[in-house]
Amino acid sequence: MDMAKVSLGRIVGAALTLGFLLPVTGCRDGGAPDAAADGRPAVIAPGKPGEKARTLSPEQAAKELPDDTPNAADRAYVRNMIEHHGQALTMSALAPDRASADGVKRLAERIAAAQKPEIGAMEGWAARNPAPGTSPGGHDHAAMPGMATEQQLKELTGARGPDFDRLFLALMTTHHEGALKMAGEVLAAGNNAAVEEMANEVAATQSAEIHRMRAMG
Repeated sequence: MDMAKVSLGRIVGAALTLGFLLPVTGCRDGGAPDAAADGRPAVIAPGKPGEKARTLSPEQAAKELPDDTPNAADRAYVRNMIEHHGQALTMSALAPDRASADGVKRLAERIAAAQKPEIGAMEGWAARNPAPGTSPGGHDHAAMPGMATEQQLKELTGARGPDFDRLFLALMTTHHEGALKMAGEVLAAGNNAAVEEMANEVAATQSAEIHRMRAMG
């Protein structure tokens, strides 16, 4: 993903979306006429460090937006991360009745509070960006990094007290590490700015939680 293009796209896109369209008149830079000297709305696009801001017409601003059409990496990330988050919620839902440490219970609550809305956001994105010419299904959830096996989930479900705490922290740490790997892959290979933002959020949140879980274990 070309980060320079993404940054420019966000600046211009934010201007268009939020309505930063200013009627600019007069001259600038030693008498050069502004793009909006006729009184038409214009977009003020901040320049790069050391460069002056530019005044663009709405048409010019639209042309400078990068093409962030979702690619296969974006769609695979969203599809798989919905499933990945779903397992984290399943594991976290076991904690209130089985964990003995208050810290583990609070951690499970935080994980659920963060990942439920993220699932909703990803499902919304997937609905708005259906893959062309493909049918749902056909992907191997077991191949996703960090996913607990059926046997591990069975062991977690049957554990109580300190045994549950230890197993939960171990499995969830591995689970989060898998999510970081998936986020890194889409940040390298994806093309969509919204997916990039979701992946960055996952990376930031789950990195902090990994540190917390290692300290607790």
